[in-house]
Amino acid sequence: MRFLIFLFWLLVAVASAPLLAISGVALYLSPTLPDVDTLRDVKLQTPLRIYSADRKLIAEFGEMRRLPISFEQIPQGFIDAILAAEDDNFLNHHGVDPMSLLRATSELLSTGQIQTGGSTITMQVAKNYFLSSDRVFSRKLNEILLALQIERNLSKREIFELYVNKIYLGNRAYGIEAAAHVYYGKPIAELPLADLAMIAGLPKAPSAYNPVANPERARIRRDWILQRMLYLGSIDQAAYDEAIASPITARNHGANPEMEAPYVAEMARLEMLERFGTDAYIDGYHVYTSVDSRLQTLANHALRAGLMVYDQRHGYRGPEARHPDATPEQLTELLASQRSMGGLRPAIVSEVGADTVSILLRNGDSATITWEAMRWARPYLSANSMGPNPSKPADVLQRGDLIRVQPTEQDGQYKLAQIPKAQSALVVLSPETGAIQALTGGFSFVQSNYNRVTQARRQPGSSFKPFLYSAALDHGYTPASLVNDAPLVFNDGTQGDDWRPRNSSGDFLGPIRLREAFYRSRNLVSIRLMQDIGVDQSLTYMERFGFSREELPRNLSASLGTPELTPLQIATGYAVIANGGHAVKPWLIERIESAEHQVIDFANPAVVPAALAAEQQRIDAYVGLTPGQVPPEAREAEQVIDPRTTYQLTSMLKDVINRGTGSRARALERNDLGGKTGTTNDQKDGWFAGFNGDHVATVWVGFDQPTTLGRREYGGTTALPIWMEFMAGALEGQPEHDLEQPEGLVVTRVDPLTGRSARPGTPGAFLEIFKEEDVPPPSSELDSGGYSSDGGITPLELF
Repeated sequence: MRFLIFLFWLLVAVASAPLLAISGVALYLSPTLPDVDTLRDVKLQTPLRIYSADRKLIAEFGEMRRLPISFEQIPQGFIDAILAAEDDNFLNHHGVDPMSLLRATSELLSTGQIQTGGSTITMQVAKNYFLSSDRVFSRKLNEILLALQIERNLSKREIFELYVNKIYLGNRAYGIEAAAHVYYGKPIAELPLADLAMIAGLPKAPSAYNPVANPERARIRRDWILQRMLYLGSIDQAAYDEAIASPITARNHGANPEMEAPYVAEMARLEMLERFGTDAYIDGYHVYTSVDSRLQTLANHALRAGLMVYDQRHGYRGPEARHPDATPEQLTELLASQRSMGGLRPAIVSEVGADTVSILLRNGDSATITWEAMRWARPYLSANSMGPNPSKPADVLQRGDLIRVQPTEQDGQYKLAQIPKAQSALVVLSPETGAIQALTGGFSFVQSNYNRVTQARRQPGSSFKPFLYSAALDHGYTPASLVNDAPLVFNDGTQGDDWRPRNSSGDFLGPIRLREAFYRSRNLVSIRLMQDIGVDQSLTYMERFGFSREELPRNLSASLGTPELTPLQIATGYAVIANGGHAVKPWLIERIESAEHQVIDFANPAVVPAALAAEQQRIDAYVGLTPGQVPPEAREAEQVIDPRTTYQLTSMLKDVINRGTGSRARALERNDLGGKTGTTNDQKDGWFAGFNGDHVATVWVGFDQPTTLGRREYGGTTALPIWMEFMAGALEGQPEHDLEQPEGLVVTRVDPLTGRSARPGTPGAFLEIFKEEDVPPPSSELDSGGYSSDGGITPLELF
């Protein structure tokens, strides 16, 4: 009897020993376990996302692609699929599945290691949020204890939501919503059952079951999950049959941007990095820019089209590479290493016929180029010369040539193209607020991430002259003032050579009205204006347009546009003219939202008086979204130029288009456009800056390493066509928008010979705009016949 009692207690002891041991370990580990209540406020690493003003995704930055969603947003089909794949007893257990634990314990006892894991979804949450992935006993025990605590503190819905937002699913996708966008380009709520099962198969092994890299293995895993769902009663036979027959449609959609604005995205990224450090990449900020997606698309197209027209005007430089002896496999491999740039696709010439060329595209498709689509390709010799016209396709292309092509409107046909060597920049501002409405810093961000809008400092040439003419109009000159367009020679004694400035046309027109000198872009008149006003006084005045004094050379050459400035700086200066003289500053980030879409910061720019009401409404819309946020008052931009001066100057800038160097823009058939061309020495830079009441747009064209664009290439032939293409689209269907004429201006008839008020019956008299205090007296009161020499520095007069 005693033996039986002893045997009984021995068996109890043996049976209890593991429990006591586990309990002891649990008591030992419990104080070191993290607090599971922190899961209620967990902050998942979420990438930085950049959007347009109309909420279109431009780009995202961060190692983890994640789009957290709530339990209510998860489709039932996915819930059933993931439970079938990972934990079909999830709704019934309390965090731990005993059968899975027994299996894991058996493996530990027999091999010394845990092979299969046996984890429930709750245990995976514990591991993913609190623990490492090491397959050791202590980590597994911590996982069990945490799972039990999680189940006591959180609901099944909360646990499931934490799980699906954290799991890694391949291709940098973390969470099921990110995976749906990465593999299918859609929200998970829009995916069919087959695709839901495909994503549900990824947690087990994201690389092995990746539907892009391993479609067949992914299909096997998907079909197994569908069979499990049918067995568990989650789906019926019809749904199973339909899903099992579905093809694999997954492909890598990347970040899935909705518009192309990489230079804008990079500017926003750098600003966020400066403000928030590397946390900007993981805290899930949503950054909304001022860029309008429609205007940005127009800007991209206009810049690329204009560059390609210029480039083709100078001939064909030949293929990017030649591989006449390459095998088809080698050509396919070569194409795979190429990327599209600026909408131009890489292609390999596979056959050259009598009037067509057959090509192979990167996706494996074949296409053709007709003779008409390549006959432009005269050989490029230099910026000023080309070879003879080709007479057949073989004069242009050979088999094995790596080329660039552009699709035509006809299916399967392409145009021969080439990546331009010249570059361009286009920036568009709101003259009322300074908001950047569109920006493209080059032909292709893939080709070069150098942002020429903000980084390229180039001489603006004559596009800089409006700032000097504004100073003249505020120093007693009028649009009717006569200034002598005659040769000048300067020598200050510090250099051996004389400076002999000239007009681009090489001629001189003598006494000429200021308005005509402006729209004809007469250099000698600009120099005389700065002479008379004074170099220092002129430069000090120009600071009102947003320029730094240190950036402006302290000599008369500044009157011809020799300061080295960026396109954004020029656009900012023109915005002051376009808005009636208010100093607006360019800005890009309209607001920053947290991962939970609370507004944490927003732009508060100084705006023109006409925009104050709308600006206050925009600011007030954010009140209460962030606790403690105090909305500021809308700010009025400082009036830095007399509005009468900007009105006179705008009328002169309109004449540049109506009768001057920008006359090509008359084709737009609008009366609210003004602007100015600019060309630097040896035609190294071409500019056009112009505006109406809605948009200020500045275009620069040139080479990154300054060299001539060609002796016949000016701002009016290189930059102006890009500006016109953009403005045509931007203003299509829009009413004309001019500033109202301010008080203090009068319109008077002027004598064309003297620039003074015309007497009745004066031949050729015309109307001119004057400030009230500057209305000239009648011609009869002149003592000098209508012209007097300018003051200032005394040059050697040659006229």
